[in-house]
Formats: sequence, C-alpha cells, structure tokens
Amino acid sequence: MGPHFDLPTRIALFPLESAVLMPRTRLPLHIFEPRYLQMLEDTLKTEHRLIGMIQPEGDGLAAIGTAGRMVAFSETDDGRMMISLKAVSRFRLSDTQEGFAPYVQGVVAWDSFGRDLKGPEHDPDLNRDALFEMLRRYMDAHELSTDWEAAARAEDETLINSLAMMLPFSSGDKQALLESPTLADRRELLQGLLEYALRGGDDEDRLQ
Repeated sequence: MGPHFDLPTRIALFPLESAVLMPRTRLPLHIFEPRYLQMLEDTLKTEHRLIGMIQPEGDGLAAIGTAGRMVAFSETDDGRMMISLKAVSRFRLSDTQEGFAPYVQGVVAWDSFGRDLKGPEHDPDLNRDALFEMLRRYMDAHELSTDWEAAARAEDETLINSLAMMLPFSSGDKQALLESPTLADRRELLQGLLEYALRGGDDEDRLQ
C-alpha cells in the first residue's frame, strides 16, 4: 500500500492555519501567492510531487504535519491554481531551510508514521448513533449543515477524519486530532471536543 516512490528527506512546506490533512484523505487548495505558485511549479518537477501541509505554531511551525501528493491541478483564467492533495504520510519536522527557494522547505522524518502508508483503519468501538446525535446538536448550535446520508454511508475512517478536518475547531485542537496515534484515539478526542463545545466550553461570554 506504500507509495511507488521513495519518501524524500526534504519537502516543500505549505504553512496554513487550521488546515490539516488526515491520513488517507484529500484536501482541495486554492493557490494564488507567487511564492506558492513557484512551489507548485517546482513540486511538479519532482518524482514524488509531495507538499507538506503544516500549521504555524507560535513563532515557528508545528512539530508534525502531513505530506500530500499533488494528484489534480487546474489553472484559472487569472493565473490561480486549484489543486488537490492526497495524503501520503504524516511527518515529523526536523528542521526548516530557507533561501533555496521563495518558500520554506522542511527536513522531515517519516519513521513514526508507518501506519499511514497502509490501508484504512477501523474503529470497532465507534458508536455511530451516539456520535451522530452529538454531531447534530453541534451542527445546529453552530448553524452548520452536512450531507447526513453521505455521512451515514462513509467508512469509519473517512467519517472521523473528514469531521476532524472540516469542523471549526481551534488550530490547536486540529493539531491534536492530527497527532492522534490511532483512529480510535482521534474519534475519542473528537467526541471530547464536541462534548466540551456542547457544554458551552467554546463560548467566551459564558459565565463560569
């Protein structure tokens, strides 16, 4: 199930707050800054076509991100690019390198995330009814909508990872979801975040 190319030790980094790429998912991106258009051009020349999605953290970058392979791209009339990244593996950022290109490149290590290169994970303890009931309350409270029929049909991993990517959690919470070692860990954290929000934990005006 692993990629047909060798994972490189250095990849282009695309820092973007609240944008995380979970294992075996896809992320659509709209690229318009000149330095990142250059990044796309350079990445397309590589065998691996990997871009490292990583969140800013403090004055630097998060310790862990996800490399996605550019699997689709199209150009708009005004020169912007629409791309799709398919997750390959999470990575640990060892160092950053600037000056080689107008964008940041990262020295990365893959050895902690061998599971990402295999087939989908399952979560035998997932209680869909309980999760969906909580999710409906959360969606109503935040005036969000979703395709419930598609959610009901989705495999465990697709459901959990998609929710972790799309729900409006804080960047720190999204990073914690990304770093969850297993799908069951991620689902437990996701449910905890939903419960916390439903208790009013994300309402800054709420009296304690």
